Amino acid sequence: MTKTLEQMMSADFGTVPDLIRGHAAERPDHPALLQGGASLSYGQLDALMDRVAAGLQRDGIKPTEAISICATTSIEYAVVFLGGLRAGVAVAPLAPSSTPDQLAGMVADCGAKLFFLDAGVAKEMAGVMGEVKCPRIALDASDAGQAFEAWLPAVGAKPQPVEIDRKWPFNIIYSSGTTGTPKGIVQSHGMRWRHLAPREGGIGYGPDAIGQISTPLYSNTTLVCFFPTLAGGGSMVMMPKFDVVKFLELASIHRTTHAMLVPVQYRRLMEHPGFDSYDLSSFKMKFATSAPFAAELKADVLKRWPGGLTEYYGMTEGGGGFVLFAHEHPDKLHTVGQPGMGAEIKMIDEEGHEVGVGEIGEIVGRSPATMNGYHGRADKTAEAQWTDPKTGLVYVRTGDVGRLDAEGFLTLMDRRKDMIISGGFNIYPSDMEAVILQHPAVAEAAVVGVPSDKWGETPVAFVALKPGESADAAEIKAFTNGKVGKTQRLADLQLMDSLPRSHIGKVLKRELRDAYKSPEGVSI
Repeated sequence: MTKTLEQMMSADFGTVPDLIRGHAAERPDHPALLQGGASLSYGQLDALMDRVAAGLQRDGIKPTEAISICATTSIEYAVVFLGGLRAGVAVAPLAPSSTPDQLAGMVADCGAKLFFLDAGVAKEMAGVMGEVKCPRIALDASDAGQAFEAWLPAVGAKPQPVEIDRKWPFNIIYSSGTTGTPKGIVQSHGMRWRHLAPREGGIGYGPDAIGQISTPLYSNTTLVCFFPTLAGGGSMVMMPKFDVVKFLELASIHRTTHAMLVPVQYRRLMEHPGFDSYDLSSFKMKFATSAPFAAELKADVLKRWPGGLTEYYGMTEGGGGFVLFAHEHPDKLHTVGQPGMGAEIKMIDEEGHEVGVGEIGEIVGRSPATMNGYHGRADKTAEAQWTDPKTGLVYVRTGDVGRLDAEGFLTLMDRRKDMIISGGFNIYPSDMEAVILQHPAVAEAAVVGVPSDKWGETPVAFVALKPGESADAAEIKAFTNGKVGKTQRLADLQLMDSLPRSHIGKVLKRELRDAYKSPEGVSI
């Protein structure tokens, strides 16, 4: 008996490819993917997914085996990802910003049977391409590998049906390691099913949704918007690269209803002098995740941008996250919200003992939406876990430090590894950064701990100014030190054009820390 879409969405378990098949049957001409002047309807997308799945089966790739994709966001990229899922194949989307050695290492680590790439990636990897032992398929019209169109089976090709188990790997997302091969986070089909907003209600994805993404498809940040949009039968507008004006133009033209953005993108959008001239009245919900989101910026978004604002805090590894419906809790904008559906959260101290409400501790969590583990790294998986001595239940360690209030709202402090211990006192960089941002000329700030002969570690700040503003480092340093305690005072402050960030907007504090040199003749 064939299930209806409503039955599939309300089921305890289902798959994204099956939902897409259902939407293709009900509304074959409805737009599914749009990019530039190109688009695919649900009927076309479903047919292409079949051809990709059939091609993978033809090449002998079995369910749970892996393929890798490393390329700029494109319709072809999305089709391969979705077609791989239909074949029960694990997809490993890789970041082109990784080093060539890391990319070759990740392709090998996940055991990829095929490597889909584009000309830009092929050029970057030219020196290590000999280490890639699997066949290569070019997603663009380049000589990076066999042409995608030539690799695809004939129009109308159908794969053998695959009954997907919820424990099978859906994707392998690699952490942003700075040396060696990053860890592969294995997310299951069951974990992804828990992410589908249509099943959780209240967020508004559905057949009339028009989602817009401007972060890469290899990022979990993007995928938590991409898959729910298609699962609900909506249209997905894809940007290969973020641009403030282009984002606003596309949102106005397509009448975008949902968008996932990282905080630095929100800041750049809100700072754009023409922001208020664009018609964004179609928006129902905006999402944010992946990096600290200043309360003042959230308030500005709520004031000037129609629709709700939902912030997610959590890890790609899962284990339990938080959700802030900012439009419902304007008095809690300094937090990242309350535990999400099905999440159990505890706070532990450095010895692994649970701490109470209002006390600072590391956030650990458990939920049905938890990774299978790190691919081939049982040792690292164990390191990422904390076992409750009272119940024996296993929680995922976030490495983040925070404080829960009486209502369960979480105020984030810092990554535990970023906490500065100066003269025996704990200094939380986020506290310092919040003070620096009170200076009217400051756009963004990052505080790191650097080695100190006198204190062991001491705080140093890196600051970027707002466009058109002027202030010198000494002035901002004095402003900050005049507002903090003696143990928190900055040893140095340096101005930068912008802070180094990852592809999803996280400040790369290790780069700042590693590159720092104290002023000549000054001992810190």
